[in-house]
Amino acid sequence: MKAVRDALPIDAVVSEYLQLRNAGGGNLKGLCPFHDEKTPSFQVSPSKGFFHCFGCQEGGDVITFVRKIDHLSFSEAVERLAAQAGITLRYEEGGYNPTHQRGERIRLVEAHKIAAQFYVEQLDSPEAEIARKFLAERGFDQAAAQHFGVGYSPAGWDHLTRYLRGKGFSDKELTLSGLSQEGRRGPIDRFRGRLMWPIRDISGEVVGFGARKLRDDDNGPKYLNTPETAIYKKSHVLYGIDLAKKDIAKSSRAVVVEGYTDVMACHLAGVTTAIATCGTAFGGDHIKILRRLLMDNATAEVIFTFDGDAAGQKAALRAFEDDQKFAAETSIAITPGGMDPCELRLAEGDEAVQQLVRSRTPLFEFAIRQIVKRHNLDTPAGRAAALDEAAPIVANIKNIAIQHESAVQLAGILGILDEQFVVKRVAQLARWARERGSRGPAPARARARTYETVAAPAAPAGPALNLRSPAHRTERELLKLALQHPALVSPAFDAYGVDEFTAPPYAAVRSAIEEAGGAAQGTSDYVARVRDAAPDDTVRAMVTELAVEAIHSKTVDETYAGVQLVQVRLRAVDRRIRDIQGTLTRLGPHAAPEQLAAVQNELWVLQQYAQSLRNRGADAL
Repeated sequence: MKAVRDALPIDAVVSEYLQLRNAGGGNLKGLCPFHDEKTPSFQVSPSKGFFHCFGCQEGGDVITFVRKIDHLSFSEAVERLAAQAGITLRYEEGGYNPTHQRGERIRLVEAHKIAAQFYVEQLDSPEAEIARKFLAERGFDQAAAQHFGVGYSPAGWDHLTRYLRGKGFSDKELTLSGLSQEGRRGPIDRFRGRLMWPIRDISGEVVGFGARKLRDDDNGPKYLNTPETAIYKKSHVLYGIDLAKKDIAKSSRAVVVEGYTDVMACHLAGVTTAIATCGTAFGGDHIKILRRLLMDNATAEVIFTFDGDAAGQKAALRAFEDDQKFAAETSIAITPGGMDPCELRLAEGDEAVQQLVRSRTPLFEFAIRQIVKRHNLDTPAGRAAALDEAAPIVANIKNIAIQHESAVQLAGILGILDEQFVVKRVAQLARWARERGSRGPAPARARARTYETVAAPAAPAGPALNLRSPAHRTERELLKLALQHPALVSPAFDAYGVDEFTAPPYAAVRSAIEEAGGAAQGTSDYVARVRDAAPDDTVRAMVTELAVEAIHSKTVDETYAGVQLVQVRLRAVDRRIRDIQGTLTRLGPHAAPEQLAAVQNELWVLQQYAQSLRNRGADAL
C-alpha cells in the first residue's frame, strides 16, 4: 500500500475534485467535499500525505480520500490508484489479481473505458457516415470529435456486448453497467445506431453515455442516457466537467449550457468553462460540484445560457431559485433569435459565442425585469403588485452594496419617487429573512412572497400576508369590523374601492362584501351571504377567519372604527399621491402643457384631501 500512497501525491489526487489554495505552513485548503460549508476548513498536507476537515472531522490518507469521495471499498480504491500510477498489484495468495476478483465499481469503469474506445473507432466506419454528417452540419470536424471522445454505436443488436464479452466481462457486469440490456435471448446493446458522447466524472473516468438519435426509423427518444447505475447518477455529473474544471478553478467562472453540442461549441469558441447537465435539470448536487471548484470566492460567477424563447426563459427563472445556494454571483445570457450556442457559433462564428457570455445580465436583474413586465405600471395596483413581488428578490441579493443599488434601480423602474421607501422595504425583508434563517421557516402567512410564484403562479389567495405591515394590519382590522360590526363602518366603508386594500386576499374579501350587498346590508345572515359571494374556498376561508378573529381593541365603537377607516383611506390617498409624483417624474419637462396641468391639478386636490383627513379624521371621509 505504501508504494501506491507514495506514487500519487495526495494534493494531486484531491485537486482533481476541488480547488486547493495555499493555507500556509506548507498546507493547502479548500471547500470540504464531504459536507456543505461556506468557508474552507478542509486542509491537505502534501508533506505528510494526509487530509483533514476541521468542520466535519473527516480525515486520512489518499486511499481514504478516494474511498470516501467515490464510495469505493478499500480494495477498489487501491486498485484505482494503482492503475493511475501504473503499479501492478500482487495479492498475498500469490499471482496477479484475477479479473473476476476486481471490485464492481472498478470493473464497471473499465467496461465504460473500453466501450468509449470502441465507439470512437466505430465513428470511422462506413455505417457511421450519418453520424459524421450530423457533426459536420453543426460545425464539428474530426479533430473536434476526437477531442471530446465522440463516437458511434453500430445499429446491430449486440456489437458492443460481444466485444466486451471478448474482453472478459460477464453478462451480469454488462447489464449492471447499463451498456447492455436484457433481450429475448440474452443481453443486447442498449445504444444502437446513435451518436455517442462519453460522460466523465470530475476525475476523468467515463461513467456513462449520452446517445443522440440519427435515423427516422429509430423509435426511441431523441436523447437516450445511461440509466442510473453504481457509477452513474445523472444528478451528480456534469458533461464537460473533466475538460472545464481547471479553467473553472483558474478563472472562477463556470458557464452552464443545455446540451452536449453546446458544450462542444463553447469550448471550440474559446469558452472553455462550459458544462451541461445530463438529461436532468440543474440542481443542488450540481451546485456542490461547482462550489468545490469555485471556492465561493467573492469574484466567482456562474453564467446560465438559455434560448430566448418562452421555454428558455422559464428555465432561467427556475435556475434563479437555486441562486442563493451559490456564494458566487449568478448571471444569465439569453441567446439571440432562439439559437442555442451551437447554432450561434455555426451562424455567426466563435466571436458571437464569446460575446454571448460577455453580454450576460445578473440573474436577479433578469428576474426583476420579468416580474415588472407582468404588471401594468400605469396603475397604482400594478405598481404595488410589482413591488410586492420584486422586493423579496432584491432582498435576497447577497452583496449588500448591489442590493442597495438594485433597490434604487427598482424604484426608478416602477416610477416610485420615494426611493428610500423601496430601500427600507428591501432592507426590512432582508432582515426578516436572516431572522427566519436562524429560527427556521416562518409561518406560512407571515412569509414574504417567494420567487416560485413568478415561475409558477400561486393559488388564488395571492401573496402571503405580511402581518408586520401597518397597512395590512389596518386593512385586516377594518375588514373584521365590516364583517363583525358592519353598522360601525357604514355607509363610509361601502364607498371604499377594492384597490384601497393592498393585500390581494383582503381585496378579494372586500369584493365579496360588495357582491353580498355591502356592509350596510349587515343583517343576521350577512356573513353567510359574503361567504357565498366568495369566488373560491381560499377567499371563503379568509372571510370566516376575519369574521371570528378578535378585534384588537378593548373598546369597539365608532371612534375606533373611524380611525381604521381613516388610516386605510389615507394610505390609499398617499399611495396615489406618490403615483402621480412618479408620473410627473416620468413625464419630465417636455410633456404637453395640458397633460402636465391635469396631472398637477390632481396632485393638488389629493394633497388637500390628505391634509383634511389628517386634521379632521373621520369627519373628512
